Amino acid sequence: MDSGLLDSGLFTGLNPPQLEAVRKKSGPMLVLAGAGTGKTRVVTYRIANLIRSGTHPDRVLAVTFTNKAANEMRERVKGLIKTRRQDTTPEISTFHSLCVRILRRHIAQLSYPERFTIYASGQQESLARRVLREVQIPGEMLKPSDLLHFISSWKCRSMNPSEATKDAENEKELLAAAAYRRYQRTLKALGAVDFDDLLLLTEQLFSQFAEVRRAEAGRFDHVLVDEYQDTNQSQYRIVKALAAGHRNLCVVGDDDQSIYAWRGAEVEHILGFQKDWPEAMVVRLENNYRSTAAILEMANRLIHCNLTRYPKTLQAARMGGAKPRILQHEDEATEARETVVELKRRIKNDPHLEPRDFAILFRTNEQPRAFEQELRRADVPYVLVGGMSFFDRKEVRDITAYIKILDDPDEEMSLRRAMNNPPRGIGPKAIQQLSEHALANRSSLWNAMTNADSLPDLSSAHRNAVSKFVDTIQSHQSRLAAEGGVSVVNSLIGKIQYRSELDRLFQDEQERDTRWRMVEELVNGLGEYEQRSKRGSLSEFLDDLMLSQRETSEDKEKQLRRNAVALMTLHAAKGLEFPHVYMVGLENGILPHHRSLKIGGNAIEEERRLCYVGVTRAQDTLTLSLALGRRKWGRLSPTDPSDFLYEMAGLEKPPPEKKQHAGQPHATRGRKNSSGRHR
Repeated sequence: MDSGLLDSGLFTGLNPPQLEAVRKKSGPMLVLAGAGTGKTRVVTYRIANLIRSGTHPDRVLAVTFTNKAANEMRERVKGLIKTRRQDTTPEISTFHSLCVRILRRHIAQLSYPERFTIYASGQQESLARRVLREVQIPGEMLKPSDLLHFISSWKCRSMNPSEATKDAENEKELLAAAAYRRYQRTLKALGAVDFDDLLLLTEQLFSQFAEVRRAEAGRFDHVLVDEYQDTNQSQYRIVKALAAGHRNLCVVGDDDQSIYAWRGAEVEHILGFQKDWPEAMVVRLENNYRSTAAILEMANRLIHCNLTRYPKTLQAARMGGAKPRILQHEDEATEARETVVELKRRIKNDPHLEPRDFAILFRTNEQPRAFEQELRRADVPYVLVGGMSFFDRKEVRDITAYIKILDDPDEEMSLRRAMNNPPRGIGPKAIQQLSEHALANRSSLWNAMTNADSLPDLSSAHRNAVSKFVDTIQSHQSRLAAEGGVSVVNSLIGKIQYRSELDRLFQDEQERDTRWRMVEELVNGLGEYEQRSKRGSLSEFLDDLMLSQRETSEDKEKQLRRNAVALMTLHAAKGLEFPHVYMVGLENGILPHHRSLKIGGNAIEEERRLCYVGVTRAQDTLTLSLALGRRKWGRLSPTDPSDFLYEMAGLEKPPPEKKQHAGQPHATRGRKNSSGRHR
């Protein structure tokens, strides 16, 4: 590799620990990257340095969790090595994208078709509903959403149906385990996988087929993993398998920001890294470039209360700063009103401040209602980050179904959605007859539809409707090679008169236009993919689309570009930063959450990490607030200030009999907040 491709000042601006992490070329390494310490910079510079030192780019694998992070990393590396050629860039992707590529090469070993379908959340729910009917589990015992929650939880822990049955602790979980077995068999029979399968099946391939594991591990000489504290069991085992031979594994993460145990992440993976890799070097990044010293002082006091962690202390590159405030309010309505009044006044009085400079962070999805109401009343623009995903919209799911059957008409879930949407005279009776014919002849539903003219049970009207639909799909399929996906999909949308269907369904013109723009955005996405990937097929676009569907990062980015106050959960705020942050609802039962208070131990430590993540989002000012009372079924009940407030303030929590209602710890109160007094 020509080292001249790299910026001659590659190491400029790196501090000593960052430089140490970038320069080490071989052996395992753990980079403990505290909040705001330049983690992405270290990962990308390390990749560039490996290439400069002679490692061919395609021998480097970097894995992260979101498309946004992967894209940012990819662009930064391209900038450092001064090239746009695809063959001179390393493989940088999400875990799920990596596993899709591995499965496309080897999934036949597990008796799945090479052209398997990745089921989206809507398809998973339809399948779950079907499975629950087949195993005759009543809806009051187990809902489709409950079943999918159990299945995802088991898969994230690398558990098959037999293991799930042994793990079940009550009747509901036993029923779910039985349904899990049927769900998995049906999914496989349909030639489909869900998102968790992408990881689980890759792990199975590696454990059951040594030649597959050796082939995939042999493709790389260096493996880098971002956000290692968020890995679940499957991801952890996949990483170990890929790096076991060369042992050139660099993982970057922060045990203090491990907040996703509820979706399978295990902080033990990063805490036990040196047990897995005894010769590993550990580098601590502790210089924080985001927050003021006053904010970090509070953050350090809080996180040092966790017992299970690597010892480290964030050091501020920005000295001084206003001390964080702890404010108390009479109830949740007053908390929302006075927060918004102060926020609006700050924007009005400071010409340098805009709504986008502020974030209101909360623990639970129920909390933002009062703040939304007050922001609307005050005419302050806001965005509730993480609303309905683009991919969950009816119109997007409808057109995606058509794109899927253009690519593979045997994909039954999509075919069932598309065949009578918009309505075209193929009613439930006709669909039942077609399904029975397919089952009797051990063929696909699509095959039955292509032979509709020879089915005596179908009425002439049904045969005619089915034949027209089949002709529409086949005629558009035949044009794909010559015209490309965008042209054909646009033509198909026109042919099925989808705009007229939206006009029929929605009376409000603005609603119709919004939904039509979503259809346009989907086609735009196909166009962008075709332009980005010259050899891209509809199948590959759908893979990319289905992987993106699990993320809201793209939607989140669009939302955050608006000049509006950001309302979001603490989980959604991870990885972001704002000049001015309000963390609300600092009460026991909310943060820490009441479920964690019941469990105690590790659950409380995770809640503390979540609080720490919120505190370290703030760049310039941080305001923590609590309500002295909250309404439950219309009645005001007293609250207990969060234990974390005492820890952040460096105060000992008084015994219950000596507490003053909810006035501790020395918080300012009510409208006195406007004076800006510090604790």
